[in-house]
Amino acid sequence: MLNILGAIVAGLVGTVVMTMVMVMAPKMGMPKMDIVGLLGSMFKKEGVRPIGMALHFMMGIVFAVIYAFVWSKGIGRASVGYGALFGTIHWLIVGLIMGMIPILHAGIKAGTVKAPGIYMTNNGGLKGFMGGLVGHIVYGITVALIYSLIA
Repeated sequence: MLNILGAIVAGLVGTVVMTMVMVMAPKMGMPKMDIVGLLGSMFKKEGVRPIGMALHFMMGIVFAVIYAFVWSKGIGRASVGYGALFGTIHWLIVGLIMGMIPILHAGIKAGTVKAPGIYMTNNGGLKGFMGGLVGHIVYGITVALIYSLIA
């Protein structure tokens, strides 16, 4: 049975953990992953970080609800393995969308923000790809573990 409140909490915690990984990434030799800045400049070329943060957390909640819905339908379960698998699938879909962002992005069109490219490859090549993948796997595992505790 789907537990919406549990999915929301899991999404919030998963997004906090993923954000911590993004903040630490440059200290581990990975490229800077400023998704908040990218999202915050989507509608206004100068960027509005609070809007970017709100969008980041909103998407974290939405994806956690999707994960929980799929688990409630008997496709996998809230576990470390399925969390990692769902995080990987999540990245493979979202990474493709990264390549399409310039079409509708005010900051990229104005030149104030660099286009991330497909799978964030304009942001450090393979390291950008791997950073996005690891971040989404960490998110998926966190969501699964928190959801399994609550649901």
